Amino acid sequence: MISENDNIKTNSLSAWILAARPKTLTGAMVPVMIGTAWAWKLSGGENFRVLPAILCFLFAFLMQIDSNFINDYFDCLKGNDDRATRLGPKRACSEGWITLPAMRIGLVVTSLLACLVGFPLIIFGGLEMILVGLACVLFAFLYTTCFSYLGLGDVLVLVFFGIVPVVFTTYVILPNHSQAICFDVIMSGVICGLVIDTLLVVNNYRDRDNDKRDGKMTLIVRIGEEKAEKLYLALGLMAFIQLSFLLSLEDRHNLLTFILLVIIFAPYNILHYKTAMQMRRIKKGKDLNLILAQTARNMLIYGIATTIAIIAS
Repeated sequence: MISENDNIKTNSLSAWILAARPKTLTGAMVPVMIGTAWAWKLSGGENFRVLPAILCFLFAFLMQIDSNFINDYFDCLKGNDDRATRLGPKRACSEGWITLPAMRIGLVVTSLLACLVGFPLIIFGGLEMILVGLACVLFAFLYTTCFSYLGLGDVLVLVFFGIVPVVFTTYVILPNHSQAICFDVIMSGVICGLVIDTLLVVNNYRDRDNDKRDGKMTLIVRIGEEKAEKLYLALGLMAFIQLSFLLSLEDRHNLLTFILLVIIFAPYNILHYKTAMQMRRIKKGKDLNLILAQTARNMLIYGIATTIAIIAS
């Protein structure tokens, strides 16, 4: 496994792998998992189209990597990744692992690759998929260059790591597109976005002092430390909405179903609570990177639990 502490050669394969931030791919995978589960559920396992599901996963991964490259490049230009004060994982451009000209090429290539992979989805979802894909690419740039400085990054996470991937993954997999535009799928997207936002919350919680100094008015800078800790805990526990939302469907008002769902979500809820308490104890410094890793793990567990609950319900 490649480590940040290794001797990384400039513009090498190892440098690009670190710049891609593989651990963040959980956030890209989970909403597509949930959308795929809903497509399976709503189709009854019949007319389930595998190819668009694969393309959705590939597009999501490429867009996540693209977002990471964009973030790395523009934050380095703005001086927000200062090596002396940075608390988060090291960044490729600021560390000199990848030169700025090379990163410019890299983010253009990943943007084009994502569009290339996503383009065939128009066969399954229609020409409107072009607008969806372009919006994803556009807001990947706007997040780093604009919205994150205005405290609106959490809104973009809700939309582009929740509602959009969950709904449109379901949309392209199902031959009957109208099945995807329903309360169940949309609410799953909202809840997924809230859970994935825990990753942004802990990231901004760690960087709150540096962000405030740099004029980056994230939501965490605006609401303060104590409310940020409560927000992190509350967002994760919103997974319980998934339980009530599933239980509200027809023929599911029974104790056995409730017990089953509680069991399925127990590992996630327990781990999220423990992570929130640990975050509250640590408060500041690079040790919060441990909370970042645990949050990514918890998100994956949430995605697996939700996928199982949807298919089994």
